[in-house]
Amino acid sequence: MMSKQELKLAVIGGGSSYTPELIDGLIRYYDEFPVTELVLVDIEAGYNKLQIVGALARRMIEASGKPIRLALTLDRREAIRGAHFVSTQIRVGMLEARSRDEKIPLSHGLIGQETTGAGGFAKALRTIPVILEICREIEELAPDAFLINFTNPAGIVTEAVLKHSNVNTVGLCNIPIGTQMQVARLYDAAPETVDLEVAGINHLHWTTRIGIDGVDRTDDFMNRVEALGGKSVKNIPDLEWNADFIRSLGALPCAYHRYYYMKDEMLAKLLQVYREKGTTRADEVLSVEAELFGIYRKPEIVAKPPQLENRGGAYYSEAAIRLMKSIYNDKGDMQVVNVRNGRTIECLPEEVAVEVQCRITANGPQPVGLTRPLPAQIRGLLQIVKAYEELTVEAAVTGDYGIALQALTIHPLVGDEAAARRVLDDIIAANERYLPQFQR
Repeated sequence: MMSKQELKLAVIGGGSSYTPELIDGLIRYYDEFPVTELVLVDIEAGYNKLQIVGALARRMIEASGKPIRLALTLDRREAIRGAHFVSTQIRVGMLEARSRDEKIPLSHGLIGQETTGAGGFAKALRTIPVILEICREIEELAPDAFLINFTNPAGIVTEAVLKHSNVNTVGLCNIPIGTQMQVARLYDAAPETVDLEVAGINHLHWTTRIGIDGVDRTDDFMNRVEALGGKSVKNIPDLEWNADFIRSLGALPCAYHRYYYMKDEMLAKLLQVYREKGTTRADEVLSVEAELFGIYRKPEIVAKPPQLENRGGAYYSEAAIRLMKSIYNDKGDMQVVNVRNGRTIECLPEEVAVEVQCRITANGPQPVGLTRPLPAQIRGLLQIVKAYEELTVEAAVTGDYGIALQALTIHPLVGDEAAARRVLDDIIAANERYLPQFQR
């Protein structure tokens, strides 16, 4: 168990619009996770945002009365030095790069999305080398620290760290905790009583068992979904699936499965907006962020504004703080995180990253075995996308064009060698300054 004195947290990407969520969580859970030193660090291009977010964070802390010392810096090494936890929430290339990630695939008639398909691939190529630089600094300056990675694509980034560094790392996403909250609302139950068995990888996981108060409610849940007849449920978007499909699948897919199970419909919607307006989700986020930072600047704002919910980070602080305080307190509770597979999912290699239920201890997350092997309808898609992720990590580290081409070619949202080559060439050209490994 960690020392209860002088707990230091370094947040890399501290100028993110999400940071007030994290500050809110640190304040609310201070008694269980008493961070005394908080350092927000960013790059020079993010200096103005860091100052705005930092000023709001300082007002929030002062209003709370919690004895948290806040520092803002562009010196990443000093931020990391001596930290107990390092949280990464970076976007290499900023939102302009995200816009390209979404528009380049669409220009080729492919799904353009931030974390999956060709868009997620481009983001991974830019991000992995930077994350591994950060890991080398953690190894040197804070070797016992835990790296809590929120940076997308979280599963691929976590796998790169597991394979190419010695850092204690955990990948985190807000979707599993969001599903837990949704199920709790459906059953009018307290979230802490909901126990989910989750199997898969980040943004491609299936909830295969649902327990409430220690009682297995999986069959009852499936019957409820069937009774809905595929109709949407207010505030529960993950339940908007065709009942026959869900029954035959035997599990609840996460929202990102729409890009795979409803590929034509999703592509048509994205292409319609792109062709009519020339915009993608990145443009919406730019507008949301402009509004948020306008609010953050106001000196009378001393709490996270409700408009932050429009940014898409629901339960971000809940997931992040819950994980860190469970490690800090050696709590032994169950959470869904991204970790090394080992033998948890038997149809995948041991060294890859998976998103599964774990027991959270002072030594980090300990994966819990699945109650039954994954059926073919889950196993087949999972193995293909995991192979894509393995190749993407290798391509990002080595800059091997052939490996990158193979990664895109086998991805279900690309799936064609000629299309993969065209989109890969555009990705490399558009990201030349961020992909020196491909310029050798």
